[in-house]
Amino acid sequence: MSQISEQELGEIYDFAVQLGKDAGQLLMNFAKVRWGDRGYGEQLFSEKDNAVDIVTKADEDVEDFVKTSIGKKYPSHAFVGEETYSKGASRDYLIGNEPTWCVDPLDGTVNYTHLFPMFCVSIAFVVGGKAVIGVIYAPFTNQLFSACQGRGAWLNETQQLPLIRNPIPPMPARAPGGCVFSCEWGKDRRDMPDGNLHRKVESFVNMAAEVGGRGGKGGMVHGVRSLGSATLDLAYVATGAFDIWWEGGCWEWDVSAGIAILLEAGGLVTTANPPADCQTAEIPDVQLGSRLYLAIRPAGPSQTESGRQTQERVVREVWKRVRELDYSRPGV
Repeated sequence: MSQISEQELGEIYDFAVQLGKDAGQLLMNFAKVRWGDRGYGEQLFSEKDNAVDIVTKADEDVEDFVKTSIGKKYPSHAFVGEETYSKGASRDYLIGNEPTWCVDPLDGTVNYTHLFPMFCVSIAFVVGGKAVIGVIYAPFTNQLFSACQGRGAWLNETQQLPLIRNPIPPMPARAPGGCVFSCEWGKDRRDMPDGNLHRKVESFVNMAAEVGGRGGKGGMVHGVRSLGSATLDLAYVATGAFDIWWEGGCWEWDVSAGIAILLEAGGLVTTANPPADCQTAEIPDVQLGSRLYLAIRPAGPSQTESGRQTQERVVREVWKRVRELDYSRPGV
């Protein structure tokens, strides 16, 4: 981050936090006009790629507000937002080394249309290809998750993450047993034999099945959770509420802020796809635009392992049980 000083980064962080609050309030303003006896009721939306890939006026108006606010304050910074990107023909990865804002104005749009509380605004600041600031605001639950590189990760600006800190627990010795496993069905619903949907379902069942089941792949996780928001999945991994998040098919605006927060909290993020040799392969750092993500919560040491070793052990245990997904794209 040679081109941005620590003071400048702090100022950008403060700006991003306030911008996230303001954008979240806009989302709530749009939602509240539907409430009560005088509300207009049904949320109108249009489809993008299919019936579960949708956009509302709130998505577009909030992204316009965020983009305009950033442009006025930091006119030299690049901007990548879900709605402006989706309207273009290219699906290339567009984040380079220059300072870039990566924004999802409304993650969890389907939740939003049904007034299910798991929706949020996601704002990340990326430098040199790495997310160094992340702000996630879920206005319905009034939860603000934020982080700036070197300054810790926080819930509502006062509670440091992860929530359990004295001590931070290691990953369970029998993991994935004892873990809460988070995943998403995604928007690729094509019913193709051995396609992404089928591979996901097989992986979910492997993680959930009894130990010894599924040809030895049964993980017997404590529970399987699907919030309908990849951004909030990552936020809850950072709090320690979710132990594992495995996903393919989302985009950099879905994950950049969450990755910044989780890494600053002490989590691990790598690729969802298992290597040929799960037991000995290097565990690579995540690529923001890879569309393939495996996240492990912050972890402290056990009597025999460091916190990082417990996380890496769980990565390998997950890799043994999941299928490779195909979400390749140009530019990554």
